[in-house]
Amino acid sequence: MFFIRSSIRRMEAGDIEPGRRRGRGARTNRSGRYESLERSRVHDGWEIDEPLPPLRTEVSAERPRAAITRNGSPDIPFDRSINPYRGCEHGCIYCFARPTHAWLGLSPGLDFETRLVVRPEMPRVLERELRRKRYVPAPIAIGTNTDPYQPVEAEHRVMRQVLEVLRDFRHPVTIATKGTLVERDLDILSEMARLQLVQVGITVTTLDRVLSRALEPRVPLPQRRLATLRRLAEAGIPVRIMISPVIPGLTCNEIEALVEAGRDAGARAVSWAMLRLPLEVAPLFREWLAEHRPERAARVMARVRESHGGRDYDPEWGRRMKGQGTYAELLASRFRVALRRAGLDRAMPELRCDLFAPPTQKGDQLRLL
Repeated sequence: MFFIRSSIRRMEAGDIEPGRRRGRGARTNRSGRYESLERSRVHDGWEIDEPLPPLRTEVSAERPRAAITRNGSPDIPFDRSINPYRGCEHGCIYCFARPTHAWLGLSPGLDFETRLVVRPEMPRVLERELRRKRYVPAPIAIGTNTDPYQPVEAEHRVMRQVLEVLRDFRHPVTIATKGTLVERDLDILSEMARLQLVQVGITVTTLDRVLSRALEPRVPLPQRRLATLRRLAEAGIPVRIMISPVIPGLTCNEIEALVEAGRDAGARAVSWAMLRLPLEVAPLFREWLAEHRPERAARVMARVRESHGGRDYDPEWGRRMKGQGTYAELLASRFRVALRRAGLDRAMPELRCDLFAPPTQKGDQLRLL
């Protein structure tokens, strides 16, 4: 039997038994970079075989001080975003957002997948910000950090409420997701698409069902995501396939097949990005390789470092998304050829900002005709 104080039960160092983390991406739960202590389990000396329970998803609520997050990064095509949730139950081992959980005093490992934060007041805070007199509309990106259509959205419906606000204000939005729950909101998305107010990106990392289940344990299978892409396209919603991340030595052989699959499902465009392993993500990914693909681990990491200037990750703007060097240039060349052959070497249509109009609320003075 092991003794663990309840207050630290999620901050266990070392490997967590496979049975306890079934359906999760990470295998460890080490403290984040801001913590001064590392917690670990110790045997209490009693010779009693008492297995610990599996890790369950826990959800807590947070009231955001602001809804819209601003950024000035020169290598991304948006300057504002919304994140309805902190953490993501999808559990993608490669997720570059994992280190954000360290800001909460939680682990970027298993805590990121199992200790989620919902922000139910987000729609009301967003509406208040959009009504500010000095607000100037520009496309808001959702799904840039954690997935707005992860499983807990089915119960909490924060994303749907955010979409309702954006629709009512006629505000443009781009959405990135792996979640098929986006189909639930086809009514709102179709209405916004008719006004050129929405674009959706569906991420498909691999077509290999077994590899997908290991990399992204709680994400719908690739073929199911392609079906969602097709359904959105048939509803008149501009949709692209996002091939991200491309994992050197593991998924890089699927570039052409993924582009063709996106085209056949109705994608209007394609975007892609190289594997990014910032901060705590690098050791988590190496642990995953050792467990799931040990025969390829050395080759994969060698290619990763070759593409990031000899490091696990290069954070420099302009290099972090696509990498650098001969191997990265080869991947970029393959994408260019594949997109041209598929007829997808084009950008998504521009979203309209000129329709933005805060809806009338009680107490507003009516405008004269």
